[in-house]
Amino acid sequence: MASEKGSSISGEPLPQTSYVLDERRRAALAEVDNAKFSWFHVKVCFVAGVGFFTDAYDIFAINIASTMLGYVYDPKHKSLSTNAGLGVKVATPVGTLVGQLVFGWLADVVGRKKMYGFELMIIIFATFAQALSANGPAVTIVGVLVVWRFLMGVGIGGDYPLSAVISSEFASTRTRGRLMTAVFAFQGWGQLSAALISVITVAAYKNSIIGDVSPNFNAVDHCWRILIGMGCVPGVIALYFRLTIPETPRFTMDIERNIQQATKDIDAILATKESNSVSHQQVNAPVASWADFGAYFGQWKHMKVLIGTAYSWFALDIAFYGLGLNSSIILEAIGFGSAVSTGSRGVYDNLMNVSVGNVILSIAGLIPGYWASFFLIDSWGRKPIQLMGFTLLAALFIVMGFGYDALKGSDSGKKAFVFLYCLANFFQNFGPNVTTFVVPGEVYPTRYRSTAHGISAASGKLGAIVAQVGFAQLANIGGSNAFVGHILEIFALFMITGIFSTLLLPETKGRSLEELSED
Repeated sequence: MASEKGSSISGEPLPQTSYVLDERRRAALAEVDNAKFSWFHVKVCFVAGVGFFTDAYDIFAINIASTMLGYVYDPKHKSLSTNAGLGVKVATPVGTLVGQLVFGWLADVVGRKKMYGFELMIIIFATFAQALSANGPAVTIVGVLVVWRFLMGVGIGGDYPLSAVISSEFASTRTRGRLMTAVFAFQGWGQLSAALISVITVAAYKNSIIGDVSPNFNAVDHCWRILIGMGCVPGVIALYFRLTIPETPRFTMDIERNIQQATKDIDAILATKESNSVSHQQVNAPVASWADFGAYFGQWKHMKVLIGTAYSWFALDIAFYGLGLNSSIILEAIGFGSAVSTGSRGVYDNLMNVSVGNVILSIAGLIPGYWASFFLIDSWGRKPIQLMGFTLLAALFIVMGFGYDALKGSDSGKKAFVFLYCLANFFQNFGPNVTTFVVPGEVYPTRYRSTAHGISAASGKLGAIVAQVGFAQLANIGGSNAFVGHILEIFALFMITGIFSTLLLPETKGRSLEELSED
C-alpha cells in the first residue's frame, strides 16, 4: 500500500523501512523549517556573528594601523613603502582564500561542529602574535606581520563557510535570510569598532604623540599594537559557545546518515518534546564523493549557479576590498581632513583624521546598508537586492571615477565625493555584499553546501587580492594617487559584469534548503 510502502521518484517501490525513514526525515526537517524564532536562533546569531565581528575588526584595522606603522618603521617617509603596505594588507585575503577552501571542504567531510571553534583559535593566536611582533636584523616587522596576518586569514577564511552553513541549516525557511544577514551584519560593527578603538587610543596617547621627540614615534608604536591586539577580545569571549554548539540536524541526517540522532537533536534544540534514546537508524541520502561532486556540478543547471555565486562574489570584492582596505589613502588623496600641522602635532592630527574618517564611513554607509538588507531580504528577495546593488554601484563608481578630478578640486566637491563614497558603502551592503554571503549558504545540497560556499567565498577573496595588488600598483601612475579616479572606473566595469552573473542565480526566499538543492 502507498501509505506503507510508497514509491521512488522513478516510480519503483521503496522498501517499507526506507519509506518510513524518509518520511521521518521530511517530518524532522519540517520542524526546523517551520520553527518559530526562539532563543536558540538568537544564540546562533550571536555565536556566529561574533566571529564576523572579529574577522572584520582584524581585516580592516590594518587599514588604520598601516598608517601608524609608516610613522614608526619608516619615519623618513612617514608611510610604508608601496610593497610593504601591500604585503600587510594582502596577506590576510590570501590566507582567507586558503582557509575558505580548506575549512569549507573539511566541514562537509568531518562536520560543522568539529571544525567550529578551531578556526577561531587560529584567529585569536595570530592576532595576539601580531601585537607582539617586533623588528629585527634578520626579518623586518613587515615580514613578521605578513606571516601572522596570513595565518589569521586562514582562520578568518574558515569562519565564512562554517558560520554561513550553520546559521542556514538551523534557520527556519521564513526567517533564514534575516538570520544569515544578522550574522553577517556583525561585520559592520567590527569595522566601526576598529575605527572607534583607533580614535580612543590616539586620543589617549595625544600628549605622548605630540610631545614625542623620538625619531620613530614610540607613542604611535603603542597605538597600533593596542589597535591590533584588541581584535582577539571578542573571539576569546565567543570561543566557549562555538565549541559547545550542537551539530546541525541536516549534517547528522544527510552526511552521518543518522536520522534518530538528528531527530533527538531537533527536539532538544526546539524543546518540542522529550526524546527517547533509540538505536542508530540510517536514512538513504546521496553520499558525497569526488565522482558525485563532478556529476552534480557537471550538470549545467548546477554549474551555472556555482559560476553565479562565485563570480558575483569576485566582482563585488574587487570594489569592496579595493575601497575598504584603502579608505585612508582615498580620504588623503582627495585631501579630506588632511593635517595642516607639521611635526609631532601633524602626526597626531593625521592619525585622528584617518580614524574619525573611517568612523564616518562606517556609520554613514556600511552599517545602515546591512540593516536595510536585513529588513527586506525575506520579503523583497535576494536576487532583486543583488541586481539593484550592482546597478547602483556601477552608476556611483562611474560618477566618482569620471568626476574624480573635478570633485577633489574644491571643498564642496570633496564633501560630495565623501557622500558618494558613503552611498557606495551603503549599496555594497544593501546589495551584493550581503547576498553573495547568503545565497551560497542556501542553494547547494547538504553534502556540498560548505564546500561550494567556500569556493564562492574564495573566489571573492581572489577578487580582494586582485583589487589590492592592482590598487597598489596603479594608484601612483602619473603622480601620488593620480590614478585613483581611473581605478574607480575599473570598479564600475566589474559592477556591470556582476549584474550578468546575478542572472544565473535562482531566487531563494521562502524555499526550503532541500527544495533549492533538489535534495
